Amino acid sequence: MTNPEYYIPLARAAEEAGYFGFVIPDSLIYPKASDTAYAYTSDGGREFLENKPFLESFIAATAMGAATETLHFTTNVLKLPVRPPVYSAKLASSIAAVTRNRFSLGAGLSVWPEDYAVMGVPWEKRGERFDECIAIFRGLTAGGYFEFHGQHYDLPPIKLNPIPTQPIEVLIGGHSDAALKRAARNDGWMYAGGGIDALIPLIEKYHAFREQAGRADAPHKIFATDMGSVTIDTIKRYQDLGVTDLAVAFRNLYAVEEDSQPLQDKLDDMRRFADAIVAQF
Repeated sequence: MTNPEYYIPLARAAEEAGYFGFVIPDSLIYPKASDTAYAYTSDGGREFLENKPFLESFIAATAMGAATETLHFTTNVLKLPVRPPVYSAKLASSIAAVTRNRFSLGAGLSVWPEDYAVMGVPWEKRGERFDECIAIFRGLTAGGYFEFHGQHYDLPPIKLNPIPTQPIEVLIGGHSDAALKRAARNDGWMYAGGGIDALIPLIEKYHAFREQAGRADAPHKIFATDMGSVTIDTIKRYQDLGVTDLAVAFRNLYAVEEDSQPLQDKLDDMRRFADAIVAQF
């Protein structure tokens, strides 16, 4: 959510400083009018999105992936059900090929009915549609011919080429029980933020749903995001809760004003955190 010209230098600097990965937000359009409250701000406001530049997530991952060698890219989170699932699978497979498997799909439901309307996708039964999109994404990126016959999509036997040489992780964002259950059935969960105290009951639910799904021992990831002053003790608290990946933001992502911080200040923030904190792990 910053100047698009900064993305590649930030990615290169993150790789050089020893960060593992880069999370990429997703926003398709900004409706002029909407009655929908945003679930992840304290007042439900969405104004912070209006003047923030959002590159298309797949394009951002491709650009930064081509400019780096080891940095991993995860969408956080891509609005999968409003996109054609075959095309999403094709894009992700291509990114995995270009980056040598340095891409994971973080996916979620858009909270905006307007996203569905302008993309020509029904808002109703979006959860069912989401599950079918995931099944198609997994089936096509696994290789070989794949067919699908569901309530919302019907595919004859088709295949993609190239395909990833490793499975693409599918991580699910959202705080509802439905989202946590979906995350439990897949490769992990992405916590949208709100602090450690708010995370605790959600993570307990998530693990309970993994148990119910018979996946308690399956490999998985839990992403969290923290903004502001993150200390070693903060990170250890996240680790104790089972968080595997922590996205750190050095400014308030929900500020309404446009990001005016110069690139060099951003690079300095990243380096200071890497030297003081990342190096300790």
